[in-house]
Amino acid sequence: MTAAAPRMKISYATLSADDEQLQAAFDAAVGEARAELGRDYPMFIGGIERTGDAWFEDRSPIDRELLVARFPVGTRQDVRDAIAAARAAFPAWRDLGWRRRLEIIRSAAELISERQFRYGALMSFEVGKNRLEALGDVEETADLLRYYADQMEAHDGFVLPMGSLSEAEHTRSVLKPHGVWGVISPFNFPMALSGGPAAGALIAGNTVVLKPSSDAPLLGWKFVEAMREAGIPDGVLNFVTGPGDTVGAELEENPGIDGMVFTGSYEVGMRLYRGFTRDYPRPIITEMGGKNPAIITASADLDEAAEGVMRSAFGFDGQKCSANSRVYVERSVAPEFVRLLVERAERIVVGDPTRRENWMGPVINERSLAKFRDAVAEAKQDGGTIATGGRVLTDGDRGRGYFPTPTVVTGLPTSHRLFRDELFVPFLVVGEVESLDEALRLANDTEYGLTAGIFSHDRSEITTFLNSIQAGVVYVNRRSGATTGAWPGIQSFGGWKGSGSSGKSGLGPYYVQQFLREQSQTVMGEEPPPA
Repeated sequence: MTAAAPRMKISYATLSADDEQLQAAFDAAVGEARAELGRDYPMFIGGIERTGDAWFEDRSPIDRELLVARFPVGTRQDVRDAIAAARAAFPAWRDLGWRRRLEIIRSAAELISERQFRYGALMSFEVGKNRLEALGDVEETADLLRYYADQMEAHDGFVLPMGSLSEAEHTRSVLKPHGVWGVISPFNFPMALSGGPAAGALIAGNTVVLKPSSDAPLLGWKFVEAMREAGIPDGVLNFVTGPGDTVGAELEENPGIDGMVFTGSYEVGMRLYRGFTRDYPRPIITEMGGKNPAIITASADLDEAAEGVMRSAFGFDGQKCSANSRVYVERSVAPEFVRLLVERAERIVVGDPTRRENWMGPVINERSLAKFRDAVAEAKQDGGTIATGGRVLTDGDRGRGYFPTPTVVTGLPTSHRLFRDELFVPFLVVGEVESLDEALRLANDTEYGLTAGIFSHDRSEITTFLNSIQAGVVYVNRRSGATTGAWPGIQSFGGWKGSGSSGKSGLGPYYVQQFLREQSQTVMGEEPPPA
């Protein structure tokens, strides 16, 4: 155990590699995590461990020969059993009351924070995050639990007295849980995007069936571990692993699921959205990525802009739905901006992310590496210039993993596919524009609307950007990340257009309400009983 590891508030916008205490604690945790690798982990259904007949391997993108863990290949029947367990557990969890539910959630948050370094080290092995990104993911999970609990408490359980038409009438609005929610989480924030949505549903009084990405099930399992140790009752939080075409499909199609949270691609999210609401309206919260622009005007601090773009484009290999993947820069300052950006990109050290010196690790799997190679080849074929990067590293130990280089492409027309399609790799296209108006038109000409940023020191330009940009999360002159780095209770995180379905963002003050539905209660005579 890393009992002596320090408690530190580590967020994506305040990460520092200069803290020797942090570095030493993580190094110790890497050794402990390595000793945990290769184990078998069960599913949890109704509080009972379940394994099944078949297993799949969770291998590290750092080294294909490194087995992180093995998990059961869940079946449709496993999902049906999990839904039945969640439905059986729902009445007691609902009736436990929000105050007691919050005690359990907050206890789990403390356990996650206490294990920040151990969980972070495991995450580095499982998905290839560098140590600072991994620690941020774990602490974000804990803060999501705390923040959503705080929102429930601040609104007194979402019970609101209403007006009356007579002295004998007592009316109130009560938000009530739906029942059973499915949560399908992605690989890129394997703990935060398992724990955050599940916690939102649980705090509201729902029960949950959680299906993690098969590329990264371990950190979802560790979230469930913390919740179980915090005292969550059997059946309230169920964990089923396996492929999307069986486990995911059963969650989508089973009428016992009352609501759904999905984080992933636009294509899968839209198919799920249509299928899940096919027979009748059921709430579904989707976050479906983005093709996030940064705009650089002639008035910008170009050093600040280059730093912010570099961090957002290449942090975690561009595998964030908020990653900055396209830049529109005014022509008069484009050469200098590109020079400064390339300088920074070429200073990035790529390698095993569990090692302190490596800022960028691998992409998640061979499919992602192939997508990177294809994008580089297409850019060259269509007349683009590879300003830096464009290579896959295969020397030494890196030959056993999936290590692309941070890549900047210039010279493509802004109408090119690579300015439109989300790639989820460290690949950034830079286009020159004549004006802010042109940049805004191009930035908004997309099916996505998740994050966006601008670098400008002209107040009127900033006002125009804030009034015109079509994105749910926007940043101005942010050196720590042009389009990335949201934190619970600081930046609400959710998309417009094809990036999100609900109009209410995660990490923000309106998230928990999405897991509830309103009931108007009018009681004649006596005051109504406690809600």
